[in-house]
Formats: sequence, structure tokens, C-alpha cells
Amino acid sequence: MWRSFTHWVGGMGVLVFIMAFLPLSGGRNMYIMKAESPGPVVGKLVPKVRQTAKILYGIYLALTVLMMLFLLCGGMPLFDTLNTAFATAGTGGFAIKADGFAGYSHYLQWVVTLFMLLFSLNFNAYFLILCGKIKAAFNLEIKVFLGIVIAAVTLITLNICLTASTLYDYAVGDAIRYSAFSVASVVSTTGFATANFDLWPAFSKFILVLCMFIGACAGSTGGGFKVSRVVVLYKGATHEMKRALHPKQVKKITMDGRIVEHEVVRNTNAYLVIYLLIFMASLFLVSLSCEDLVTNFTAVLATINNIGPGLGKVGPAGNFAFYSNFSKLVFVFDMLAGRLELFPMLILLRPATWKK
Repeated sequence: MWRSFTHWVGGMGVLVFIMAFLPLSGGRNMYIMKAESPGPVVGKLVPKVRQTAKILYGIYLALTVLMMLFLLCGGMPLFDTLNTAFATAGTGGFAIKADGFAGYSHYLQWVVTLFMLLFSLNFNAYFLILCGKIKAAFNLEIKVFLGIVIAAVTLITLNICLTASTLYDYAVGDAIRYSAFSVASVVSTTGFATANFDLWPAFSKFILVLCMFIGACAGSTGGGFKVSRVVVLYKGATHEMKRALHPKQVKKITMDGRIVEHEVVRNTNAYLVIYLLIFMASLFLVSLSCEDLVTNFTAVLATINNIGPGLGKVGPAGNFAFYSNFSKLVFVFDMLAGRLELFPMLILLRPATWKK
């Protein structure tokens, strides 16, 4: 119970939790908010940052309680309900059953699937919905995120239905349920499992790996690279190609009718470079353990994006126990860097940070 509760508190950010309930002085609240909130841009919902933190935690608590009610209506025991809701809300992903969620009813699996996706959305959207600004809530990032989820579920369902084998032979309804749960699990970086997707075809596994890379929306409890950064990178790349064709053209990058500042684009590009450097360095160090490439690659991916399961020996049916202590230390660093965001983690390790 304590482990699950720590997931829940850490899901929205421990410092944001403290900021919501304890007065902080010095005018540094916004810097704490930026350090704790994942994504390229952090903004206030209301003029006061502390009030923003309270609103976010209010929405967070309301969604958690709502999930508990749905789970209890499905006959899940109270202890299981509390642990499952806390682990889903904070995308901690630790199930209390040895088989994950495979032993629960189809209804309960669909409830968890739905709420894994709900906690993957930017919490600003819920605030806008409560204010009656429905159109503003469904911005470009959320549309892209939902498009990725729908496309991934559709393609995986078709793939595992058309290539059924002795290892997996699902009815269409089961294929949709398994694929939807697995996609929601990896894209939200929750890490629950109802099926061993490591047995699925290479095409389905490739789609899941892409979802692992992309991750959830900015401003959510999920991890990963974030959909908003992917959108900014895409818009930045197309903008540079247009400039190559028309050098004298003056045109700004926009998202949802707003100009994306150059600082945001620069920050996103720098984040991508640092992300790839840490990923490659970690993969290099972990490869010294002499495990196969798929296992090492997805192990690093699963830890730096805070997903949980990968493929190969670290798939849904495996674990990380066989790795050496050195490799586990690399994974510990990756998990911390992925959860705390890369910039705060690297700044903390810089010697200049600690100099007077």
C-alpha cells in the first residue's frame, strides 16, 4: 500500500504536492513548477502558481476517486482497488498479482485501459473542460496523441489477427482488448500487462516500441519523450525545409493558433540531443553484460522512459534480475533521469551547480 501511495504522490510531482499545501516564499514557485512538470512548456492555469498546483491536484484526486468507483463497481476488492488506482494514476505500474491484470475480468481491464489513457492527457485539458472551453481543451497535442493510440491499436489488432499462431490465437474481441491495453500501458508508461506481447509479431512489437519512445502528453503523469516535443520537432523540421525552398520567407512556427517561441524549439532540440546521448551511452554500458541487442535496447528504453517491461528477457513475463550490479546502476540513473526530466538531473550532477 505504501509503495502504491508513493506512486500516486510522485505522479504529479512531490514538489508540486508540497507547493499545493505548504506556503513557499521567495518567488521561486514557478521554477519548481517547471522542474517538476514534464514537457517543453509550463504555464499557470490561474495567476497564482500555488493555486494552479491545488487545481491540478484536485483534478488528479477526482480522477483517482472516479477510477476507484468504477473498479469497485466491477467487483474488485478494496485493497486491490486502492493499489490499482494509485499505480495507474501515478503511472507506477506495479500490479499486486503475479499475472499482472490477466486474471481480472474484461470489464476491469477496460476500466484500467481507459484511465491509463486519461492520466496520459495534459491535465490542463480537464481544467479547460471544467471551464466550458471544450474546443480549447482538445488541442493539437491531444489530437495527435489520440490519433497515435487509435492507429496503434488498429494496426496491432489487424496484425495479430492475420498472423495467428500457436503462441497467440485470439478472437477479434480479445485481440482488440489485448492490443488496446498494451498500447495504453506503454504509451502512458504505466507498464501493466494482460498478455505477453513479446510473443506477438515483429510488426506489432515495433509499433509498441514506437509508442514507448513517444510516451504521453506533456503535463500528464506519464513519461516518455512527450507528444508535444514530437509535434514541435516535426513543425520545426518542416519549417526549416520551407526556409530552404524560400529563404526570404518570414513565417513563425505555430501550434493551436499560438506562436511557438524560438526558445521552446531550441529547448526541444537540445532535449532530443541529450536524450539520445544518454540513451546511446546507457546502451553502450549495458551492452557490456553480453545480453542480446533487443533485450538491452528495450531495457534502456523501458527505464529511461519509466515504462517497466520491454522486450526479450525484460518483456512482460521477464524481469531485470539477471543483469549485473553495474548495469542495474545504469538503469537506476536512467529511471531517475527519465522521471525527474533530463535537464534537472544533469544540472544536479554538474560540479558548477555546487560551487558558491
